[in-house]
Amino acid sequence: MRVILAEDSTLLREGLVRLLAEEGHEVAAAVGDAGALVSAVAAHEPDVVVVDVRMPPTHTDEGLRAALEIRRRWPAVRVLVLSQYVEKRYAAELMGGDIEGVGYLLKDRVAQVGDFLDALERVGAGGAAFDPEVVRQLLARTSHVDPLARLTMREREVLERMAQGLTNASIAQALHVSQSAVEKHVNSLFDKLGLSHSTGYSRRVLAVLRFLET
Repeated sequence: MRVILAEDSTLLREGLVRLLAEEGHEVAAAVGDAGALVSAVAAHEPDVVVVDVRMPPTHTDEGLRAALEIRRRWPAVRVLVLSQYVEKRYAAELMGGDIEGVGYLLKDRVAQVGDFLDALERVGAGGAAFDPEVVRQLLARTSHVDPLARLTMREREVLERMAQGLTNASIAQALHVSQSAVEKHVNSLFDKLGLSHSTGYSRRVLAVLRFLET
C-alpha cells in the first residue's frame, strides 16, 4: 500500500516509516503537521493516511480535522487515526458517517506491532478498526445514562471486539466460545442498544457507530 504518515514526533514518525518499509509498504510522504498532510495527499493520492490527532500549531485537533477534510475531498483515501487521545467531537463526526476504510486506535493500547499492522491492513482493504475505548467514550457521550449499562459482561466483551472490526468467528476464537454463542450475544446487545439487526462485520460496526448520532 501507498501510505502517508502525519505525526509531529520525529522519533515515532521515523520509526513508523522504517516499520512500514520493512513490511513492504510504500511511504509516499511522512509529515509533521496537518497542512503538510493535506498537501501530501493532493500530491501523492495514497491508499491510506495514518494521522495523529494533536499536531502543530495548536496541538489540539488539527490532525483529526485534516482527516475529515481528506475524507470529504478524497473519499477513496483510507484514514487510520493513531493518537493518545479521544477527541470526541470530531471523532464522532469521522466515525458517524461511512466508516468503510476508517480506523481510530489509541497509541497506549496498541500492545503489539502486529496489532497496528493488522489494523492498517484492515482499513486499507476498506474495513474498519476501532479501539474499544474510543467507542466506549463516544457512546457515553450520547447520554447522561451509560448506554452500555444494560449489557452483560459477555455482551460488552463481544461489543468491544466488534468495535475492533473482528468477525464473529474471530470473536469466538478470542473468547473461547462457539460462533453460534457469539451470534446470540450480537443479536442481544443490538436489541438492548435499540439497534436493528444487521449482517456483515462492517455493517455491524456501522450500526454501533450510528448510535452515536442519537
